[in-house]
Amino acid sequence: MTAAGPDEIPTETPDQHGAYPRLTPEQLDALAQYGEYRPTRRGEVLFREGEPCEEFLAIVSGMVEVIHDYGGPDQRTVAIHGPGRFLGELGLLEGQTAFDTAVVREPGQVLAVPVERQRALVVRDPVLGDLVLRAYLGRRSLLIGLGAGFRILGSCYSPNTLRLREFAARNRLPHRWIDLEKDREAEALLRRFGIRPDETPVVIWKGEQVLRNPSIADLARLIGLPTSAHGDGAYDLVVIGAGPAGLAAAVYGSSDGLVTVAVDAMASGGQAATSSRIENYLGFPSGISGGELMERSVLQARKFGAQLTVPAEVTSLEPRDGRYTLTFADGSEIQAATIVLASGVRYRRLDVPGIDRLEGSSVYYAATLHEANLCRMDPVAVVGGGNSAGQAVLFLAQYAPKVYLIVRSGDLGKDMSRYLVDQVTRHPKVEVLTHTEVRQVNGEGILQSLTVEDNASGDRRELPARALFVFIGARPHTEWLKDVVALDRRGFVLTGADARAAADENIWESLGRGPLMLETTMPGVFAAGDVRSGSVKRVASAAGEGAIAVRLVHEHRAQEGNLVRGSGVSEPRSVPGQSVA
Repeated sequence: MTAAGPDEIPTETPDQHGAYPRLTPEQLDALAQYGEYRPTRRGEVLFREGEPCEEFLAIVSGMVEVIHDYGGPDQRTVAIHGPGRFLGELGLLEGQTAFDTAVVREPGQVLAVPVERQRALVVRDPVLGDLVLRAYLGRRSLLIGLGAGFRILGSCYSPNTLRLREFAARNRLPHRWIDLEKDREAEALLRRFGIRPDETPVVIWKGEQVLRNPSIADLARLIGLPTSAHGDGAYDLVVIGAGPAGLAAAVYGSSDGLVTVAVDAMASGGQAATSSRIENYLGFPSGISGGELMERSVLQARKFGAQLTVPAEVTSLEPRDGRYTLTFADGSEIQAATIVLASGVRYRRLDVPGIDRLEGSSVYYAATLHEANLCRMDPVAVVGGGNSAGQAVLFLAQYAPKVYLIVRSGDLGKDMSRYLVDQVTRHPKVEVLTHTEVRQVNGEGILQSLTVEDNASGDRRELPARALFVFIGARPHTEWLKDVVALDRRGFVLTGADARAAADENIWESLGRGPLMLETTMPGVFAAGDVRSGSVKRVASAAGEGAIAVRLVHEHRAQEGNLVRGSGVSEPRSVPGQSVA
C-alpha cells in the first residue's frame, strides 16, 4: 500500500489479524495515570524510523499513519489508526529503534506514556498486557512479511551473509535479504551506494546508512540491542544462554533479589523461539508459539530487574579471587558469584553431497517466518523424526503447497509426541516418507530436488523440493567449556552425582559437601536445560531446571566457606562409560 497523500482522507486499516485492537475507555483511563495528553497537528512525526522510541502512544482523537521508508523510494503505508488504537510494535518493549515512522494525518490528541511506566503497567495488568503483547507480536510478524526494516545485501554463497541472516531471523528482526547472485535490485543498490562486490555483505538501514560486512555486535547496536553487560561488572548470578532454562533462571534469580544478568551469543529464546507452535506446554491448552512464549519470558525477566544482553558470547570462565571471571569475545570481563550454564544446543548438519553450497539459500536448520515466506509456491522437505521436525512440518504446511517429511526410522511415533503424529499424518498437504534417507541434494544456487533412498529396499528416487529443513538432533554448545567443567562423551555438562564422580575431591572437602543436583564440577556453577547431561529435551523441563538451579544457587550461597578454590575437573577420573574432556 502506498502512503496516503497529505490531502487524502485516510481510512483506518481494518483489524484482520488481531494486530490492531482498540483500547477500552477504562484502559485509557488506567494508562492516563502514568502519562499525559498531548495535542497533535497534521504532518507531525510522532516517532521516526531508525530512532529510539521512548513513549507508548495511544490515540485519543485524530488519525495516525504508520509508514515504512518515510520519504524514501520505497515509502508505503503499513497501517492507519484512529481513536482508541495505540502505536508501536515489539521493538518498543525491547528497547529497539523504531522500524517505521508515525505521521499525524488528522489532528487530534494522543496519550503519551513513558515506556518504562507502560512496561510496568503491562506486566501488572494481565488483560492489558495480553492485548498489547499479542498486538505487538502480530505487528512484528506483519513487518517481517512486508520485508520492512533493514536490508541485507549479500551472496547466498557467503558465510558472512548467512551469519547476518541467521542473527536477524533468530531475533525476529524485520529485514529483507537481497541476493547478490540473483536479485535484479542488487546491482542498482551497489551502484547507488558505491559498494564494491568484495565489500559485501552490507546492511542498509533507513535507505541511507551502510554497514560493510558488519559484525553481529555492529548490527545489534544499529537497532538498539544491548550488546554488553553493564553496571559495575559484578553480579550475584550470571546466566549463560537465554533459552527457556536461561530465562527461567533469570526470572527466578532476579525475583529473589539476586543481581542477575543473562547473556546469549545469538538471540533470546534459544531454539524454542523458532518453534511455530508448542501445544504441550502447561497452561496453554490452545498452544502458543515459541516466539510468543519467549517474548513473555523476556518481559517477565526484565520486570524483576534482570539484565538481558544479546549478542554477548562468553569465551572463557575461570576462578579468580573467590569469584568467577567471565570473558567475552570482545575482550570485556564481568565477575560472578554464581553461574548457571544454559547455553543449549545447536542443530546438527546433514552431511550429504551437495549440501554445503545450498546452506542459507535453500537449506535451513530452523523454520521461521522468514524461511516460510520463501516457500509459498514450491514443495519443501523436512528431515527428522522428533518434535521439532513435526512442528516445522505443520508450520510450513500453512505456506507451501506440499511438505515431505523424511524419517529414517519406520515409526514416526518413536521420537515424536502423539499429538504431533496425529496432526502430521492427517494433514492433506503433508506426505510422510518413513524408512527414507537423503543421499544427495541437487541444484546450483537453489535446491531443485533431493535424491532419497528407501533404507529398507535400497530403492532411490528424485523428490522435487525447493527448500530443505533439517532437524536431526543437536550437539551441545560446550566447546569453550571442555577444560573448565567435566563433560560426558557427547559434550554435555555433567552435574550432581555424575559430576562428583569426575570432580577433584579436594575442592569439595573444603565445602563439606559434594555437588548439588544441578551443580557441575565447579562449586557454584550449575547447568540447566538441554546443555546438561541427562536432561529431558523439552521446553517445560528446561524452564523447570532453570528455576531449580536458582534454588540450588541459594543453597550454595548459604554454605560456610563458600570459596572458589580452583578448577573443578580432576585429570584421571571419569564416569564409567563416559569420557571427561
